[in-house]
Amino acid sequence: MAALLVAILSIGVPIWMVMFYQSLSAFMSQFNHANIHLPHWLDKGLSWIIVSPDMHKVHHSRYQPETDSNYANIFSIWDRLFGTFVTVKDTTSLQYGLDEYLDERYQQIGPLLKTPWEDVPVPDQSRQQTGLHQ
Repeated sequence: MAALLVAILSIGVPIWMVMFYQSLSAFMSQFNHANIHLPHWLDKGLSWIIVSPDMHKVHHSRYQPETDSNYANIFSIWDRLFGTFVTVKDTTSLQYGLDEYLDERYQQIGPLLKTPWEDVPVPDQSRQQTGLHQ
């Protein structure tokens, strides 16, 4: 946070612009993480300009090549420019999560809160993804 403040002050960005960006970013994060279903034509159209819910859902897929995509928060142009934009035909078939944390204990809040201080568990090979949406 201190580094951000130093950068803002040294570049001379007006505080209103910083507040506008932060507010827009928070709003867009809520929008693109919302568990809503827009008509396909609307979601696809929006995703040419902003990050739509279906566009961002791909980023939370269990399938690694999909997880490593659609990073943008506000404008989708960044994923298109950097080659990280990925679409899937049917986002309702996506499976979310990480193979390393499929164990039943990670379905409870306590163990989830401890994960930053634990070694990453070895995933159960029988439960790993082998391809798209399996």
